[in-house]
Amino acid sequence: MVPASFEGMAIHMGMITIDCADPRGLAEFWTAALGTTVAQDYGGEFLVLAPPEGGLPLGLQRVPEPRAGKNRVHVDFGGDDRAAEVKRLVGLGAKEVAEHSVPGLAWTVLTDPEGNEFCVSG
Repeated sequence: MVPASFEGMAIHMGMITIDCADPRGLAEFWTAALGTTVAQDYGGEFLVLAPPEGGLPLGLQRVPEPRAGKNRVHVDFGGDDRAAEVKRLVGLGAKEVAEHSVPGLAWTVLTDPEGNEFCVSG
């Protein structure tokens, strides 16, 4: 049953997009990290990665300016073995930034090769 406040809602989550300097280069990291492929390539300016199982497509969009400051929005990933996933992602080119925990939840903050932050919990 859909709550009355959501009836007739016209939007849905369609894709997560990361701004970057080199979409094709960053696609190498994210396709390996997520076990997916490039589904669409719009002349190297915008790439869409096929959605990983249980997820949304990931877009990689070329922008002229470098990332400045902390991401205001980031993607959180989960896994059965956080330490193993962090090690695998670092091996692919991610950088570990910090570890955090609160009662019942622990996560690691990482950056992709262009400095975009994301988290892995588990």
